[in-house]
Amino acid sequence: MEALPLLVSSATRACPFLARTPVAALRMMSSSPVASAAAAPSAAPPQCPHASAAADSPALVSVQQAANVVSAISAAGPASPATSSLFRAAQACPVFGRALAVQSVRRAAIQARAIHTAAPRMMATPTAASDVSTSGTAAPIFESMPSSYHRKSSESSPVGKAEVKTETVASSTCTGGFDYNGFFTEQLEKKHKDKSYRYFNNINRLAQLYPMAHTGTGEHVTVWCSNDYLGMSKHPEVVHAMKSTIDKYGAGAGGTRNIAGNAQLHLSLERELASLHKKEAALVFSSCFVANDATLSTLASKMPGCVIFSDASNHASMIQGIRNSRAKKHVFKHNDLNALEEQLQMYDISVPKIIAFESVYSMSGYIGHIKEIAALAKKYNAITFLDEVHAVGMYGETGAGVAEYINGMQDIDIITGTLGKAYGVVGGYIGEAVVVILTCTDVSFAAASANLVDMVRSYAPGFIFTTSLPPAVVSGALTAVRHLKKSPVERAGQQLHTRMLKSTLTDLGIPVVPNPSHIVPVLVGDAETAKSVSDELLHRFKIYVQSINFPTVAVGEERLRITPTPGHGPELMDGLVGALKTIWTERGLKTENDWALEGGRAGVGIGKEVDQLVKADDLREMMDRAYPYAFNTLEGKA
Repeated sequence: MEALPLLVSSATRACPFLARTPVAALRMMSSSPVASAAAAPSAAPPQCPHASAAADSPALVSVQQAANVVSAISAAGPASPATSSLFRAAQACPVFGRALAVQSVRRAAIQARAIHTAAPRMMATPTAASDVSTSGTAAPIFESMPSSYHRKSSESSPVGKAEVKTETVASSTCTGGFDYNGFFTEQLEKKHKDKSYRYFNNINRLAQLYPMAHTGTGEHVTVWCSNDYLGMSKHPEVVHAMKSTIDKYGAGAGGTRNIAGNAQLHLSLERELASLHKKEAALVFSSCFVANDATLSTLASKMPGCVIFSDASNHASMIQGIRNSRAKKHVFKHNDLNALEEQLQMYDISVPKIIAFESVYSMSGYIGHIKEIAALAKKYNAITFLDEVHAVGMYGETGAGVAEYINGMQDIDIITGTLGKAYGVVGGYIGEAVVVILTCTDVSFAAASANLVDMVRSYAPGFIFTTSLPPAVVSGALTAVRHLKKSPVERAGQQLHTRMLKSTLTDLGIPVVPNPSHIVPVLVGDAETAKSVSDELLHRFKIYVQSINFPTVAVGEERLRITPTPGHGPELMDGLVGALKTIWTERGLKTENDWALEGGRAGVGIGKEVDQLVKADDLREMMDRAYPYAFNTLEGKA
């Protein structure tokens, strides 16, 4: 059978019918049903001379039947194009008949693939195009579709009924078709039943009243769960940089990095980030989810036989990248160095390996064993991949993260970070260090690092095919990074307020998950209750704290996630503490002692005391400079 483009392009030359029939007649036939054409024989055009040959041609029979079947199924009314006189005449022509049949079969195949993608676990193998019934009806595309997702034959199709206004686009319109809307509803019901359905509050943060926001009704509330940890999104230097940049360069980037979206600002930001982490190079992505996914999937899929070792508490972006790589993987118990080493011992030193983990785990506040994992990586010839998303800007002399604070940055091969949390804007990045391969010479170390960055840049779809960050965003991020490299004031304020809040809540018996970072997780232990407490804080006390449920945390470990900022001073803190105390008392929620009687949960109630990572001595200078009210928080602590 000839290719469709060739058939269509040559049809007008191959068919005398088209050449002889006036345009007005063709137009009339295209809008009139077959019956009306029969009623007006004088208006009918001459019969196509190919028609008689078509009827006697065995090679054309199955193709024409396929065209008839598909056109019959897709017909929406008596005057539709599929049932017009012109359409029927075209079907009788071997040239156009073939073209229409090929087009129809192809369209049916595309629809079948779309259905298959929508519900991959419920589909059987589609019938071949050649299995179209010769009786004028199409065979079922999927024989073993669960009946619960088929429209019952007794149901009437809503097509053509004006009174039906609630039918969604996703619903099937043919008898026995897949019930898309029913499937979607069932999936959402599962979320509602296990209390993992996500609710999105309408919160509009006010730059001039930070950390205040207004809701959809205009009410002002205090935000206590933002990842804008240091309030850099409203910092005057950042805002000014973004305004002036948008005046000069406009709103958008203009394309991907290799199509008009690679500006000097992007290059400057990457150099600044590489300098921040003392790495050979850096690469900016549209988000750190994309950075993690693209980097891990690209590296692991390209290195032959690569094996990935992933911490059990890793972020979804890293998990997605590992899945997309299709590389062999091992998941080790969270922060369990013995479990990690046992897995590493399973492989020869010649096998490429990646150890993926985080510095600050954002839902628990736990901190990864950076130096110890780096030592294991060196011992077993693995690359380290460290996610510092919740640490960049927050820790270290220049804000490079936990690895900088503990003087372990030089031991990490790949660091990923975000521009959307402590830096207050949006975007993600990777910074690549010297990739130590045991057989390399010192001369090849820098080359390996540069090549690693270039390989991700050259192969990662998440980088290549995404529109570049807008110039104003890049300018704001660059300004924030440079400011926090020099200024410790914001970091100190956040750390001091974290210490104050943790200490106060602990004294009241409100169950704070013990951890050494800036995260303050308050254990509730039930999904529905956690959501209800969050709602009460918002509507009764005008305090916004989001509840965290499964699958972000384990079932039974549901919590409120609180993140103090430099702007949450004593007055606002008193309001939050008072509200939590009232709710815990009135509802009889479990205190730390109650959890202890049950044997503890999520680290609460087991007598575990955890020192803060940032030492008190590192904060004293800032206390005198900007936060004198925090003196009691640091008294007697080193």
